[in-house]
Amino acid sequence: MRIAFLGLGIMGSRMAANLAAGDFELTVWNRTAARAEELATSHAGVEVAASPQAAATDVDVVVSMVVDGPQVEAILLGEDGAAAGASPGTTFVDCSTIGPEEARRIGAALQERSLTLLDAPVTGSSPRAEDGTLTIMVGGPDEAFARVRPVLEAMGELIVHAGPLGQGQLVKVINNAVAASNAAVLGEALLMAQAAGADLDALIEVMAAGSGGSAMLTLKAEPMRRHDYTTLMKPGPDGREEVRAFFKTDHMLKDVRLCLEAAREAGIEFPAGEATERILATASELGHGEHDFAALITALERQTGSQL
Repeated sequence: MRIAFLGLGIMGSRMAANLAAGDFELTVWNRTAARAEELATSHAGVEVAASPQAAATDVDVVVSMVVDGPQVEAILLGEDGAAAGASPGTTFVDCSTIGPEEARRIGAALQERSLTLLDAPVTGSSPRAEDGTLTIMVGGPDEAFARVRPVLEAMGELIVHAGPLGQGQLVKVINNAVAASNAAVLGEALLMAQAAGADLDALIEVMAAGSGGSAMLTLKAEPMRRHDYTTLMKPGPDGREEVRAFFKTDHMLKDVRLCLEAAREAGIEFPAGEATERILATASELGHGEHDFAALITALERQTGSQL
C-alpha cells in the first residue's frame, strides 16, 4: 500500500516512523523540510515530497497529522494541497483533532473531488505514538475504514470505529475534556492537601491504589509537584532519557474548546469543561502555551494564592 504522510511533529513523526517500519511505501511531507529529510535518512525507502500535492500523487492513502482545522484545510484543500495531487478514490485519514463540524465540512469538500475522508484522531501521547500503541477513534464509511485498517493498526493498538464522519472527532474532544478536567481536579487536590498539612507522597500512593487513581494521577502529579513541564524527555529507570507524555497546553485548550462547542450545539451544559477551559486559558496567558498541560498548576496556584 502506498501512503503519503503529512505533518511530522511530536506525534506525526513517530506515527510515520511506525508506518516506515511496516510493509508500506511511504512518502512524507512536513512544513519544516529538515524533519522529513531526517525521517528519510533514518528509514530506508522513505521518500520526501516538496509539497502535499506531490506527496499525494500516486498513493492509496493520505494520512495527515497537524495542529488544527485551518492547517488541515490548508494542506488538503489549499494551493498545492493533497487533494490536487490525489487520484479519485484515494482515502484521506486525518489524525489531527479539529472537531466534528470541521471534519464534516472538509470531508464534503473532498467528496466533491471523489475523495473519501476518515476522521481518525488519536489519543495516547508521544510515548504510545513511538511504540505504536495509540488509541485511534475513527469516523467515516465502513468500506473506507476496512480498507485503511492495516494502516491504522501499524500506528495504534486499539482501533475504534465510532460511527459516521465526525464521530471520531466528537469522541476525541470529549475524552480530552475529561482528561483535562481530571488533571485540573488533581491539581486542586494537591494544593488543598498541602495547605491542610497532608503528606503528598502518602496521598498519591493511596489515590493510586484506590478509586482516586487515574491516568492523570500517574502522568501529571509529579510534573505538577516539580513544576517540570517544559521538556519532552525525562530520565528513565536506567538513567537514559525517554519520551514523556507531553501534550501542549495550547493544544489541550483547543480540544476543550472544541468539546464545549459540540456541547453548545447539542444544547447541553458542561460546567466542569468550562471551568477547565478557564484554567487552561490562564496557564497559557502565564506563558505556558507551549509547555505540557501539567502547567495548569500555575493557574491554580495563582487562583489559590499558594505554591505547590
